[in-house]
Amino acid sequence: MRVGVGSGNPVKRRAVERVLESSGTDLVDDSPGDTTTVAVESVPVPSGVSEQPTGHAETVAGAENRAAAVLDAGAYDLGVGIEGGVARFDGADGLFLVMWAAVADGSEVGRGAGPSLELPADVAARIDEGAELGPVMDDVLDTTGVARRGGAAGALTGGRVDRADALATAVAGALGPFVSDLY
Repeated sequence: MRVGVGSGNPVKRRAVERVLESSGTDLVDDSPGDTTTVAVESVPVPSGVSEQPTGHAETVAGAENRAAAVLDAGAYDLGVGIEGGVARFDGADGLFLVMWAAVADGSEVGRGAGPSLELPADVAARIDEGAELGPVMDDVLDTTGVARRGGAAGALTGGRVDRADALATAVAGALGPFVSDLY
């Protein structure tokens, strides 16, 4: 089975690999073609949304666009799109880091969300002014490439949840229609 991840970011690929490794053989056994291996490949594709998705609708659209673009890019059994964004929630103050995943096989799409983490007020203010979260976190942490390592999720939880773990939760949820008879 070939699974394409709609990004060149190694953290997003690692998130998908973690989910598929932990899911046993159910997904592989039910897939057409080679049922002995799962190959996960990075497929850099555009999200079709802004560099800093704002709101759940735009973040979900980015994930869905990436999953569809993977399937258009090659002979993949599943296309996985993962998108991080920022959003507000009714009933809660502040701006939150959100993450969404979409898994598509050409006829069905599954969607799942990862954890939502409230952003510190100073970070949220910079995002509200038009900055992107990744560069803001790089600046706050005095580093580069946070999005390709532990991510904002890792920094905001003191390393208790890294970006790959957080994204893996979204991917696991999006795989639901492909691994559960409840759908």
